[in-house]
This record gives sequence, C-alpha cells and structure tokens, in this order.
Amino acid sequence: MIIYPAEWTAHKEAVFTALAQADGGGRRLWTIPWSLHDHPETHARVALCLSRAKRQPQGLGRALKSLLIRLQYNGARRLFARHPGAVAVAWNGLGGSRQAFLLAARDAGLGTLACELAPFPGRITVDPKGVNAESSVVGHDFSATPADNDWRAIGTTLTARPSRRADVGQTTAQLPDTQFLFCPLQVPTDSQVTLFAGWTGGMDGFLAALTEGAAKLPKGWHLRIKEHPSARTPLDLAPLLATGRIILDNQTDSFAQLQASKGVVTLNSSMGLQAFFHDKPVITLGRAFFARQGLVEVAGDQVQLNHLFASPHTLTFDPTQRARFMTWLDRHYYPRFPADPSALAEKLLLARKMAAKPATPLPPPPPLR
Repeated sequence: MIIYPAEWTAHKEAVFTALAQADGGGRRLWTIPWSLHDHPETHARVALCLSRAKRQPQGLGRALKSLLIRLQYNGARRLFARHPGAVAVAWNGLGGSRQAFLLAARDAGLGTLACELAPFPGRITVDPKGVNAESSVVGHDFSATPADNDWRAIGTTLTARPSRRADVGQTTAQLPDTQFLFCPLQVPTDSQVTLFAGWTGGMDGFLAALTEGAAKLPKGWHLRIKEHPSARTPLDLAPLLATGRIILDNQTDSFAQLQASKGVVTLNSSMGLQAFFHDKPVITLGRAFFARQGLVEVAGDQVQLNHLFASPHTLTFDPTQRARFMTWLDRHYYPRFPADPSALAEKLLLARKMAAKPATPLPPPPPLR
C-alpha cells in the first residue's frame, strides 16, 4: 500500500493513482494527520523543513508554520508506525509539509518516493531518495549502460514552454549570424534556484556571475539570455545589459536560440539537459543531477567560469558518456506515463529495499527563528 497526501492537480493525482494500482492499493490523506507527541527527531526535522519551505513567513506567521510542520511530522510519524511495509509518496518533497511527510516515513522505517514531472515529455520522476540534485541519479554509475542513439527520438518531441507573460514569447525570428552562448534563466523562487544554486547563492549571485563572466568572452562573442516563461515578474537585468556583452531576447523560441548557440550556460535548468539532444556543450554553475565532468563543463567557482567564458570555442563534452547517461535515463530512470505500470512497480520495490538500509545522515538543521 502507498500512503500519500491529496493533491489538487489532475496530473499529480493521476501519478499517485497509478502508483497505488501498481502496489495493489493506496490510502489518500485529505490532510496530513496531526499529533502533539514529539519524537527525538522532531525538532531537527521541523527546523530543516521550515528552512526549505518555498514560502518563508516571518514573525508570528513563522511560529505558526513551525507549529504546523511539527504537528504534521508527529502525526505522519504516528500514522506510519501503524503501517509497516507501506510506501509514502509525495510530490517534490524538497521542503515544508511534504518534506516533513517523507522524513516521518523514513524515520519510521518506511520506503519513500518523491515524484515530479520529468524533463522528457511523457515521462515522470519517481525516486526513492528525492528529486533534482537530491535524486538517486547523483552518484549513480551508468558506465555499463550501452551507448546507443535511441534516446535521441525524445528530442524530436521537445517544444518550448508556453509563456505566462506578454513580454516573453516563443516566436520564430531571424537570429544574428554571430557566435554566442545561450542562458535560459530560471524562475527565481523555484527550489532549483533557492536550494541548489551552489556557490552563486541564488538568482542575484548567478546574474552577478554571468555579468563578470561575459566580460571575458572573446571579441565577436556575446551571451544571450531569456527569462523563464513561467516567471511571473521580470528580473532587474539592467546591470547585465549595460555591459554590452549580454543580449536579452525574450521573444525568440527558446529551442531556436539553443540550437543557434555555441553552448548553454545554466545553474541547473532542464534545458541544460535538453541541450544534449542538440549536441551542445553545457556549463553548469549550480547543483544539477547531470553536472558531471564529461557530460558538461562544471564551473565550480567564478575563476573557473571566467576561464570557460574566455575560451568558449574549447567547450567540450564526451559523446559516449552522454549517450550512456541519456540511454540510462530513457530506459531505466524516467518511467513512461501513464503506460508503464511495471516500471512503477519496480520503483516501489526499490523504495522498500532502500528502507531497509541505514538512512543517510542529514545536514545539521538551522536554528528555529
């Protein structure tokens, strides 16, 4: 049996329903249960989950949010103690109540699955460890996977994301016949930016790093940027554009800009991975599950980024390593949805196997504020 909190979007509920069918049953929780009975881990779990919540309240609101997560962790922990062998499932699970739900399951000895839409069309992420930079992809050895080209068929189905803003489009336009790197910007409040920005610290630090790095580009090169179609408010990009080495193009189709570029620069955007379909070199600055030397150029600090920008014509990657990685993602990691119940059953089995192993220690939680 799987146990999962109710979601209010059709695709999330469809994923949970399919997992329940693959496991022979499921229990949908309209609300995460509450309990005042603390456990030895309660304080640390609350501090961690609150620090990573997408919305960070202040003052009284923060105290109330902390109390809610405490009650939910304790209540979920009590529930899971009554259902040994179950698997807890939640969407994303990187912070707040969903993370408390999954941590309560792990602390109770249950398997867990974190779910999310995959960067491949018609696929989903179903991972017993987590999503994005905390997924089981990180550190996985895919060297034995055959290097074929079947994965390239996925690239023909990729389309640019529709925009929520009138000033960000996906139109066809003639791009300049000059050499450039392309940086598809991400949503500043997304967990990929707030949690996994690495040494840049977040969107402001990332933009500052791009500004300094672009100044190192050779003559005739420029950095081309585009705001994310789902970002609700515009970024302050005036300091970047004032350099004369960075061009903002919010209108031209994202994949058209990617194809015309000589390489992609990103914190950890899915477009960095999707650039593999176009055989483009990629520079990553943040924590990305695909940020491995050979797959991409990893810029571990500003000095390394400046060096890569200074010689963009030397950016490279290992085609065989990429083919193995993409084949593994295609065949083994991202289940087709909704037509692959056997793959979902395998994910559930893996979650139960991992529950029997000692849990990986979590980083020290920040103090409650």
